[in-house]
Amino acid sequence: MDTIGEMTHSELQRLIDERVKARIAEVLGRFDVSESEYVAEGELDCRAWEQVKHGIEQDRWIPPLGAKSSLQLLRENRDN
Repeated sequence: MDTIGEMTHSELQRLIDERVKARIAEVLGRFDVSESEYVAEGELDCRAWEQVKHGIEQDRWIPPLGAKSSLQLLRENRDN
């Protein structure tokens, strides 16, 4: 294919997607993680969504009462 005009819509979309992913990877580093990197081989994660959600909620950190908001911290940092 010599020009973009000869591409189908799906071919153009695929080209754009690939270029955007490549650019993000250049800026942020690798972001695609294969399942084998976080799940041991042969081990399947059979938890139900509710179990996963519960685990996330248990690990969530909640700031203490009276703590400054992220916006307040950003403003302080900017002003210094």
